Amino acid sequence: MRATIDWQNNLHFSGAADSGHRIDIDGPPALGGENRGLRPMELILLGVGGCSAMDVMHILKKARQDITDCRIEVDGTRADSDPKVFTDIHLEFIVSGNDLSDKHVARAVKLSAEKYCSASIMLAASVNITHGYQIR
Repeated sequence: MRATIDWQNNLHFSGAADSGHRIDIDGPPALGGENRGLRPMELILLGVGGCSAMDVMHILKKARQDITDCRIEVDGTRADSDPKVFTDIHLEFIVSGNDLSDKHVARAVKLSAEKYCSASIMLAASVNITHGYQIR
């Protein structure tokens, strides 16, 4: 796996990955950025949330759960002083569907957290990562 990050101007960068997709990365105007893209720490939250979301959806589909919607709210708390690393990350899965099984949703979230989501498992060595879910 490989990614490249190309400087555009000021704090604006364009990132690309092996998949061929691109993303804009930028800083806030207060630091000299132009607010033209996501912040690097936002990308980390999106990566953890996206990784776990794919796991949970895959597991629930295999369990033949009739999912109509899935939203993952990812909240990160950062240290007050530099380096302002994440100290805590919470992923809340909000799953909607027809006759969803609480047992299956709980199992999918647990499997992602403990076995499959490489992003959250990698960060768990230094970040307190918690998971929750709601069925609607």
